Amino acid sequence: MSTSPNIIAYQGLEGAYSHLSCRQVYPEMEAFACESFVDAMFMVERGEARLAMIPLENSTAGRVEEIYRLMPKTQLHIIGEHFEPVNHCLLGLKGSSIEQLKTISSHPQALAQCDTHIKELGLEQIAGLDTAGSAYELSQAPDPTHAAIASSLAAELYDLEILQDNFQDVNGNTTRFLILSKEGGIPPLIEDELYITSLMFTVRNIPAALYKALGGFATNGINMVKLESYMGSGVPKGSSFHLDVEGHPDDRMMQYALQELGFFAKEMRNLGTYKAHPFRAQNRPLPE
Repeated sequence: MSTSPNIIAYQGLEGAYSHLSCRQVYPEMEAFACESFVDAMFMVERGEARLAMIPLENSTAGRVEEIYRLMPKTQLHIIGEHFEPVNHCLLGLKGSSIEQLKTISSHPQALAQCDTHIKELGLEQIAGLDTAGSAYELSQAPDPTHAAIASSLAAELYDLEILQDNFQDVNGNTTRFLILSKEGGIPPLIEDELYITSLMFTVRNIPAALYKALGGFATNGINMVKLESYMGSGVPKGSSFHLDVEGHPDDRMMQYALQELGFFAKEMRNLGTYKAHPFRAQNRPLPE
């Protein structure tokens, strides 16, 4: 049983989408804001927090490359995943209106994702460090002609008004978070339950090593859902990869696939096996 404080760490200011995800998944835990991903992850490593909520990829902005470089430097385990829909809100001061607005600030990606709506309103864009920070700054320097793009949680925390919900140009923008713990543990295999196993490995420096290493998943009917290469530390002696597959280590076919991967790879590490988030089932293609 963990003796760590009942804290879940995240990167960003209060009101960030990472903070919102912490509230959604672990409302009973205290969410703790950290300046960097390193700070959040090493709080868990040192036992100062029980969990960390870390974004890995976004359907619009792509992967958070820093996480792939940080994971090998820790002994943390992935115990779950969470998919959070990004709902950008147009925030203003209490009692203000859209008609009064002249300027708007947020993280550059948020501004880009709301660009059409911003231009329709004729607003001057001001890039900020993050979404929640822009909301905080508006609360500290009240200006009825200025707006921020941030989460509904930021509106609540900084006492701002949501002038327009779903302000993004295209719906469906989603961020995938990993839930990290110092303590590992593989959930028991339950029939008809979908599991994700996340692996990190370096291929041997031989021709077609990656092709051979992954061949076992194809021949044993294991679906690979993510493969990312990343730059390891030190002198490169083979490429390093992060791999997500739909499977559980106690499944016989998965065991065959892992044996083949192990033969052609080195420094292989199971980062975690965990139940797939319901978002995956909702977005799986129908069988032909």
